[in-house]
Amino acid sequence: MTLTLTLAAAIGAVALTEGSIEHLLFAIAALLLNAALLLVFVADFERAVLLSGMLAVAIAGASIVKFNYSALKLTVSDLPLAFAGTVPFFVSQYPRMVLGVLIGGVSLALASIAVLLYAGGSPVSIAFRILLFGLALTAFGAVAAMKGVQSLRLNLTDQRCFYSTFMASLLHPASWRDLGGLALSDIANEPLPLKEATPARSSERPDIIVIQHESIFDPRVFGLPVEPIVEHFLSPAGGESGRLNVDIFGGGSWQSEFSLLTGLSSASFGSSAYYLFKRGAGRFHSSLPRSLASLGYKTTLTSSCRRGFLDYDEFYGSIGIGERIFIDDFPPPFDIEHFETTNSDAMFLETVIDAHVQRIADDPAPRFLYVLTNFNHGPHSRRLVPAGRFDSERAFATASFGDAGYGEYYARLAETASTWRKLRARLASQFPRRPVLIVHYGDHQPVLTRRIGRQLKAPSDARRAFRTFYAIEALNIPGFTPEPGADLDIAFLGTVALQRAGLPLDPVFATRASLLDDCREAYFASASRRKYRFHRTLVDLGLVELTAAR
Repeated sequence: MTLTLTLAAAIGAVALTEGSIEHLLFAIAALLLNAALLLVFVADFERAVLLSGMLAVAIAGASIVKFNYSALKLTVSDLPLAFAGTVPFFVSQYPRMVLGVLIGGVSLALASIAVLLYAGGSPVSIAFRILLFGLALTAFGAVAAMKGVQSLRLNLTDQRCFYSTFMASLLHPASWRDLGGLALSDIANEPLPLKEATPARSSERPDIIVIQHESIFDPRVFGLPVEPIVEHFLSPAGGESGRLNVDIFGGGSWQSEFSLLTGLSSASFGSSAYYLFKRGAGRFHSSLPRSLASLGYKTTLTSSCRRGFLDYDEFYGSIGIGERIFIDDFPPPFDIEHFETTNSDAMFLETVIDAHVQRIADDPAPRFLYVLTNFNHGPHSRRLVPAGRFDSERAFATASFGDAGYGEYYARLAETASTWRKLRARLASQFPRRPVLIVHYGDHQPVLTRRIGRQLKAPSDARRAFRTFYAIEALNIPGFTPEPGADLDIAFLGTVALQRAGLPLDPVFATRASLLDDCREAYFASASRRKYRFHRTLVDLGLVELTAAR
């Protein structure tokens, strides 16, 4: 009777965490397989079932925590990330969450010890234990082979099936290959012939300024109103703007940087996406900065991070950015210690444009400037915009949505919008004949949008968490022809920037531009066979070097 109740409780717990009956049979098969494996070591059914149920709940709980902070469920290929700097990041950014996970982990360990010491039942023979494990493994394999189980690894953004998704990832060879190499998941065996190069619209070579705005999304995605200054920043008059689909949520800005500059989705590399700046240095030979350098552009990165952050310097040098400036490179009177207390865009962007103005004052060579901000990163429980600044904007936001965190987010966004309006006017007045194309975009949504969605009871949409914004505007470009705003994937944003600047496209970029109609707002999620074949072409030409191709 005790064993029956224990088994029923374990199955019930798994069913609750699954939130769906679609893959419940697979989840139960996985639960019983783990119980049979544990039985080999603990010798009695009671402890084996209890421990298997506790393990299932722990996996589901860890997956739910990951989902809340990344909008993606836990898979086996995520495990190395715990040793790649994510733990210190979460400790500094989300201490309450980390404390909760720590308490839960300790509680699980203590409960497991108690089960091992006090919940023992009647032992069974080792021969029977091994036989039962063999049967459970066979049953698990049979259920895993059923139609639909493999789809679990593709539905990482669905808020359900947390336990079964992790167990399904154990069966997928790509999850294990992701642990040690660099490989594309969406690649065909047959290459795609490249398009002919596209000629330039004119002889003009406008400067191109691309600004990645940390954790900025368009509040209108949730139906929240914005004031004119913010609206003009997100949707500039006479420019082009729309929703931008990215690969990440809550963090991992470098993945958006990678996608924009290489024209590839970071998601195509599985868990290696987190390591792309380290593993990918020297492996990507077609990029936006390389293409611009071939046209005579001087290429510069200016980052609000210190030079030692990740492998920025090496990676950016390897994809063609000639000058790389980090926040610890700025000479006095810039005060880095003061800046890092807030990462204020007012302070950073003004310093960046000051340096840019000095470079172009007597230099007719076209410039590509890539700017990485860090102002609006969470948590938004910290007040970085001091009292007396943007108070009316904060009040407007909290009146629209009664949440102090959103008020702080919006106040920071208002500071960014106000700063950019002044800097744009400065560029226009100081260089009235110098053509400039400016691209703004958000790298990912902040974690607080989870709370916004829940409180507003927004309709279910697994992709909403991956939508930010992009805006393209021009100064002194007579032939600038913005198109109607449309949803766009970040992997296409660099190509679209070249098109709007009227610049020529080499065969690789011309071919990528031809994929816009195939993929549009969903590059990685697109099942386009031409995209798969295009990736094979890049690999075959040596423009993307992989350790192994799938």
